[in-house]
Amino acid sequence: MSLPSLEALLDTGLPVVVCARPWAQDLLAAYPLAGFIPMRGSWRADRAAVRNARRQAQIGRPLGLLLPDSLSSALVFRFAGIPCCGYRDDGRSLILRWPCAKPAGPLHAVQSWYLLTRHALTQWRLPLPPAQPAEELRWRSAVAHEDEATRVLAQAGLASGGYVLIAPTATGLHKGRVKVWPGFDSLTRSLQAHGLTVVMAPPEAERQAAREAAPTALLLPPLGLGAFAALARRAALVICNDSGVSHLGAAAQARQITLFGVTDPARTGPWSNRAVRIGRMDAWPPAPEVLSTALNLLDTPPDA
Repeated sequence: MSLPSLEALLDTGLPVVVCARPWAQDLLAAYPLAGFIPMRGSWRADRAAVRNARRQAQIGRPLGLLLPDSLSSALVFRFAGIPCCGYRDDGRSLILRWPCAKPAGPLHAVQSWYLLTRHALTQWRLPLPPAQPAEELRWRSAVAHEDEATRVLAQAGLASGGYVLIAPTATGLHKGRVKVWPGFDSLTRSLQAHGLTVVMAPPEAERQAAREAAPTALLLPPLGLGAFAALARRAALVICNDSGVSHLGAAAQARQITLFGVTDPARTGPWSNRAVRIGRMDAWPPAPEVLSTALNLLDTPPDA
């Protein structure tokens, strides 16, 4: 969801160093970054990593943009000697060089981060992107991502557009509630009864949960995030919970159905015109509705 912000920063022509969780490095392999610093979640270790990277790169006067709202992220950059722009939140206004008031109305995360990015570029007197982010994300895949997706499909005897990709797991809880739609098993069997091949490629840590959620689906090997996004892009349809897979699918411009039952579609749903959202914050959609929606989409040409 931060891709529009990243693109706006790259368009300034200045070198951009991304500080993010280690998994994001593979996803951003095709982007012309000046560097990537893995963030481990310990502010002291992360501060040391940022400071060391700054010294090694001999960056004189770096500027920092903090998309997370956390106090710890602000502390990391403050003690690494990098002045930052970020939203006023979590008691960190005095730590930020360019604090920004949060928007009054509810915004999608893409819009919120993009608005913050434009504020930062305004403060820094750098070229501004358009007032609104594009209506769809446009993730850039690397050659290695596409090659790995091609290899996995060939090993499974599958072709692009010849399978439905499901993601029947989601990590963590939302306000104490499980974020996984309970109907993936019946949905998978119904799709298979219509002659469709249903596959899934969960990460190693979620493979057992995926097997239990959809035991008849074809289980593909675990993939890096970039290769998984390439796999989603080639699927006839992606069906997933409101999770990271939904956002990967949106970034890859995959045709998808995202299922909601405990989260807000307006705030955390996929930023994509090719995504169908079913369900709402307090009610999972019934299996027949999901199946009929999926079959209707599969009967419709992708660009119709």
